[in-house]
Amino acid sequence: MEQLILELKEKLIEALNLEEMTPDDIKTDEPLFGEGLGLDSIDALEIIVLLEKNYGIKLANPAEGKAIFTNVGSIAEYVYNHRTK
Repeated sequence: MEQLILELKEKLIEALNLEEMTPDDIKTDEPLFGEGLGLDSIDALEIIVLLEKNYGIKLANPAEGKAIFTNVGSIAEYVYNHRTK
């Protein structure tokens, strides 16, 4: 799981153009939206594309995204349990 969390942090930095950040700058339990990293709805779409492209995960219900995208840890747990790639 630790390796998956690191991989997700690296992919988020790349997909969201957070070049000034390193994986160590992103806390696993830090909120991604609002407080914390301060991501927005456009970033959420980028994360959805990232999950589909890299892990074969399609979110059938966009409302699920809010719970899944709480923080890197919650994304990692979802990927771990639902990945097809």
